[in-house]
Amino acid sequence: MTDSPSPQPSRPSERVFCALAAADQDLLLDFARCSGSLKQLAKEHGVSYPTIRARLDRLIARLEALESGEQPDPMAVELASLVEQGQLTAPAAKQLLAQHRRLLAEANPPNNS
Repeated sequence: MTDSPSPQPSRPSERVFCALAAADQDLLLDFARCSGSLKQLAKEHGVSYPTIRARLDRLIARLEALESGEQPDPMAVELASLVEQGQLTAPAAKQLLAQHRRLLAEANPPNNS
């Protein structure tokens, strides 16, 4: 038996799904098994609703970045991780991210030439 490379995903959705970490793939499958109920998903994962919501928001951001070929915003990833770990609330993370992005925009104004 020869070792041949795994076939490359042929559909964009396959490519995106395969690029996700195993934990993210599992979360998507669990979400589908829970019929999209975040309340049920949170219960099955033994976490609060805001925690599972933050985790899903982070996963959505990863999916969008993979689909567009962009890299996820490292600040957004870090803040989402802190929310997921219970070290920061989701509203506080959103405020921090918005402020971070405003400061970046001020420091790097668009070049209108």
